[in-house]
Amino acid sequence: MFSHVTLGADDLDLAASFYDAVLGEIGLHRREVEPDGGPEARCWVRPEAPFPRFYVYRPFDKAPATAGNGTMLAFVAPSRRAVDKAHAAGLAHGGTDEGAPGLRPHYAPDYYGAYLRDPFGNKVHLVHRTELTESFGINT
Repeated sequence: MFSHVTLGADDLDLAASFYDAVLGEIGLHRREVEPDGGPEARCWVRPEAPFPRFYVYRPFDKAPATAGNGTMLAFVAPSRRAVDKAHAAGLAHGGTDEGAPGLRPHYAPDYYGAYLRDPFGNKVHLVHRTELTESFGINT
């Protein structure tokens, strides 16, 4: 398990708009973070748990943010409907489609997911699967 995941973005307001819309549909909410001497950041968590956290930072080295080739973040959604709504919200907030919501039985019989690119080119996966929601204690 991990404590947090971080992506870089050059425009934190655009990142916040995209991730507020997408992650809000699957039950994550933005929380305020105290500056730690590093760059400005935004943070999202589930209301019932302080970890793991998802951060978007301006890069520490002050170089432009870039999307990692082969890098993808997958977020567990509480329902298929939440996957659908989060995917639509991402498209409405500057994201691009990388795979419409639907069953992906080649992963598992009940695996339902969608893929997006955020406005900075980072690949985001939204997934609902009973085993995942039960494992993470996410209410459906």
